[in-house]
Amino acid sequence: MLRHVILIAFGGGMGSVCRYYGQLLVARYLAHPFPLGTLLVNVLGCLLIGLFYAAAERGTIASPELRLLLTTGFCGGFTTFSTFSYETITLLENGQYGLVLLYVVGSVLLGLLATFAGVALVRAL
Repeated sequence: MLRHVILIAFGGGMGSVCRYYGQLLVARYLAHPFPLGTLLVNVLGCLLIGLFYAAAERGTIASPELRLLLTTGFCGGFTTFSTFSYETITLLENGQYGLVLLYVVGSVLLGLLATFAGVALVRAL
């Protein structure tokens, strides 16, 4: 059990650091109230969890420890529902209702599509 907790913590830490730098990179090149950095990170995280899920289903990722590290750990630390929620509230408070609609609907639809794409990609290989 402690080994699993350590693997999840390590993966989560790496995912969080990757999210931080990914969001910084997007913010560096795009100064706009739309939270594109979070959207891109969350969609990429959905793609990754789809890939990892399908690879585990296929047996490519056979180790339960590696699955924990990659899915619960890395993807859990990389993606961020709390930041998505906070940024949505900020857009609402600033009266940017069109961006709120685009962000919320876009995040859910693109996230689901990315997850399906990840699963489909592995299954097609």
